[in-house]
Amino acid sequence: MRVVIQDNYDKMSRWAAAYIAAKINAHNEDRPFVLGLPTGSSPIGVYKELIRMNRAGELSFANVVTFNMDEYLGLPHEHDQSYWYFMHDTFFDHLVDMKPENINILNGMTDDPAGECARYEEKIASCGGIDLFMGGIGVDGHLAFNEPFTSLSSRTGLRDLTTDTRIVNSRFFGGDPEKVPAQALSVGIGTVTDSKEVLVLISGHNKARALAATVEGGVSQKWTCSALQLHNGAIIACDEAACGELTVDTYKYFLDIEKKERL
Repeated sequence: MRVVIQDNYDKMSRWAAAYIAAKINAHNEDRPFVLGLPTGSSPIGVYKELIRMNRAGELSFANVVTFNMDEYLGLPHEHDQSYWYFMHDTFFDHLVDMKPENINILNGMTDDPAGECARYEEKIASCGGIDLFMGGIGVDGHLAFNEPFTSLSSRTGLRDLTTDTRIVNSRFFGGDPEKVPAQALSVGIGTVTDSKEVLVLISGHNKARALAATVEGGVSQKWTCSALQLHNGAIIACDEAACGELTVDTYKYFLDIEKKERL
């Protein structure tokens, strides 16, 4: 596992965007570059920087296929809290050369959740798998909507959301947890870890315990983020504020390793 510590959220976001852009620009295979994407507040800074690079002619999305992590069950595209809406409003609509047919987001209005999730897995496989999956984690360490005690080998499927998750997300629904959908469609932990690389963004004091569990804790279904310890291409990009629960030795180790990487 690689842990890249930056001074603050903005620097973390710029580092992650530059890393993703370099991977896309270096991709010279016949097939498109396949990029997994999250929603939420963590990736917003990365999306802004990728948009800037795209509009400045530094980065093209013409040969990029995207797969989003999750979608609320029961929210139509036009609902301003659907993840389809978020991704288009925050990211896709601002890119100059993103092809609509290359955007893949789970259908939250499906009448057949199991069939929709199976189709999603098949579509990922038909594209040759995901080259890089960017993600964020919750304060309880959940990756996508894989709440604590979700199987670490899980695939895309229907997920029940915990009360804590609905309370956290209620800030987007007028502060009322009851307005937050109780279920969502989500890629599985196994879906994410099948990717060639996984880049997870962790920022802020409230994520410090989750970062420590991801890096230093045992591999456990209690912290689904801990599955990243078993991935040979896992990268954590974090800010100083999120490092508060790391041991001093761990913190110094990763700073030292990254310093040598830059030399």
